[in-house]
Amino acid sequence: MSERPVDVLVAGGGAVGAALALALARERFDVVLVDGRAPAAFDIADVDLRVFAVSPASAALLTRLGAWDRVAALRVSPYRRMRVWEQGAADELSFDAALVGAPQLGHIVEERALRAGLWAALDAGAGVRRVCPARVVRCEPGSSDSRVELDDGSRWRARLVVAADGAQSPLREAARLGLDIMPYGERAVVAHVRTERPHEATAWQRFTPAGPLALLPLVDGRVSVVWSLRDARATSMLALDDAAFVDAITDASGARLGRVQATSPRAAFPLRMQLARHYAASRLALVGDAAHTVHPLAGQGLNLGLLDAAALSEVLAAAAAAREDLGAPAVLARYERWRRGEVARAAHAFGLLDGLFRSDFGPLPLLRRAGMGLVQRIGPLKREFALHASGFAGRVPVLARRLS
Repeated sequence: MSERPVDVLVAGGGAVGAALALALARERFDVVLVDGRAPAAFDIADVDLRVFAVSPASAALLTRLGAWDRVAALRVSPYRRMRVWEQGAADELSFDAALVGAPQLGHIVEERALRAGLWAALDAGAGVRRVCPARVVRCEPGSSDSRVELDDGSRWRARLVVAADGAQSPLREAARLGLDIMPYGERAVVAHVRTERPHEATAWQRFTPAGPLALLPLVDGRVSVVWSLRDARATSMLALDDAAFVDAITDASGARLGRVQATSPRAAFPLRMQLARHYAASRLALVGDAAHTVHPLAGQGLNLGLLDAAALSEVLAAAAAAREDLGAPAVLARYERWRRGEVARAAHAFGLLDGLFRSDFGPLPLLRRAGMGLVQRIGPLKREFALHASGFAGRVPVLARRLS
């Protein structure tokens, strides 16, 4: 079989890979998207336990890519406020959308709806070739392109290969880019529950001695529970019957939404921080979970990945305009300098925050509570926190900037 030339081959058709393919096609690159499975047809009766908090910056990116309206037509839940407090503390942090000059602080979106909406945008004449189901089995970088072989037998010559193939990325491992891993010894226990009182389009987060508990608003009036627990505690939580589980959530949330009345089945996902030591190798770039995974405490994992996609697209568009080689080390170094430090700082901050709120050592509880009260009372400081959560702080890629 002959080798087919392409500008960029994106390996991985999850949210970040699909968004990157759309962004590159928008810049008139010849793109092929390779994924091991096609997204399942979206079933309105089937609720996905895995949800994401999509920031305003990510929503702006998806809007410009023609995907956000398609996602919203399936199922999203906007939230306008966030409330954060610690068990046993008097002060709490409250954030409203007005702080960041946006209609919402974010949207809660099911993973299945996000992927289906992005692939619908790909279906709508985006100009992205898709090879699915297929996986990369060989990738050999050369002086002018990489030779890529898929398990369906097809062969490609790509000026650049992008690994959007997840936290266990085979492409990253084959390139020996190195990985720093910090296991948290925790799992996120997730479920959808119905509560006595309405969620008020608010994201609620309580720091408990067992771990941070988030109650995220869903469009049908229920809330998504994400409780980060030590492994042993997570195992015991999964073993509870429904009545005991809803009682545990009621108690852990301080009954902020009244009694928890019903629950879906539960699941748990292991948590760890992992950061690739480099985001680029010879004719290869990493995005999303292939480059980094972070603690779900601040709900920023997906948003960091989508900003990777927007930043890489911007760097490659500038390189093409300057008639540079897309896979040149100097071009990929610009992308790595932009994203690696920013993501590392965020990842370490999330891990530090989790550890800080789990510790009762010495004066830490008093310092935590004083710090929360200080942030709540100092408007500019609180706004800075909200801007970071919204994705509008720091160097924001053009595609993710505020919509006019």
